[in-house]
Amino acid sequence: MTVPVAQVARVAPLARLSPGWKLLGLALFGIAVIAVPGWIPALVATGIGLALTLVSGVWGSSRRRELLRPLRAFAVVGALLFAFQLWQHGWERATEVVAGLLALLLAAIAVTASTAVDDMLDAIARALSPLRPLGVDPERVALAFSLAIRSLPLAFAVARDTREAARARGLERSLRAFAVPFALRMVLHARDTGAALHARGLGDEPA
Repeated sequence: MTVPVAQVARVAPLARLSPGWKLLGLALFGIAVIAVPGWIPALVATGIGLALTLVSGVWGSSRRRELLRPLRAFAVVGALLFAFQLWQHGWERATEVVAGLLALLLAAIAVTASTAVDDMLDAIARALSPLRPLGVDPERVALAFSLAIRSLPLAFAVARDTREAARARGLERSLRAFAVPFALRMVLHARDTGAALHARGLGDEPA
């Protein structure tokens, strides 16, 4: 699957910022979304996330459809999550949860759309380099971050495909018909990824 992470035109305002500042801003934004409760702040955060995509250049990118693919996949997961939260806790909690997740997704799209993956990983490695004496391997952490970037869009796509398969069998209301195939496919992906890393010696501890 093609990863929806690409560097768009450098004329975009957000693209002019260094990767380190963008990653720091993304982390602080995520902390704020989680720390501030309520459906109104969640909607405000969603608006901020949308504004970030506007200044990232993603809407004018030739790869716009690819970059925004996670949003289409999130529509399926978000609808299911909203329905569950609405049933369990009411519309305010449902709005808070889904809007908060959407805000984080929009912000992540804005950052990844305006930053080359290699630049992003280099920034992470540089930021963590002072922790090397404590046993932290900055390159491994950067690799893990890279895998996370690639896995999230895949997870949304798998969720969408699994939901469509369950609907085709008339089991769209069955949680088991969705959860079991989804979990199995993600476990298989994790196993295949681990095997590929091991084959390249990336999963081996240094002697």
